[in-house]
Amino acid sequence: MKRAAWLAFFLFAACRPAPLPPLSPDAPADQPWSVGESDELRALDEELQPLVLEARKTYPSARQRFLRGLEPGYAFYVVVRLHDAEGRAEQVFLAVDRIVNGQIHGRIANELQIVSGYESGSAYTVAETQILDWLITNPDGSEEGNYIGKYLDGRKD
Repeated sequence: MKRAAWLAFFLFAACRPAPLPPLSPDAPADQPWSVGESDELRALDEELQPLVLEARKTYPSARQRFLRGLEPGYAFYVVVRLHDAEGRAEQVFLAVDRIVNGQIHGRIANELQIVSGYESGSAYTVAETQILDWLITNPDGSEEGNYIGKYLDGRKD
């Protein structure tokens, strides 16, 4: 009986997702944006396109840093868009665990507001070609990348 209990414990522990990387207490607070209609989303996508292009252009060097190994206190995220069965979309941060053969494997790092069928902390895999932005958080709370987030945080709407 003890053997079965230990086996069950190890299976449970192995299936539990790893905790998300800790952020510095000085990191900027996430400020979610909501876009209601598909016309609004199209207009915002058009407005953000230059930032997406810049993020994708600079992603390879951030990727290389991650693959070489970030120092303790640093964490790597990408921004992706999730879609649900109702046709809704939500942009989220994905805490990157590994990158293999053009696929980013990570965990959803947001509390979801719009889409259903996903949970914060859940594993998610996306093609590198689908990223919208990237972010490296630093121990002092500063950020590298996050082109879209910085733009939206400074936007006066």
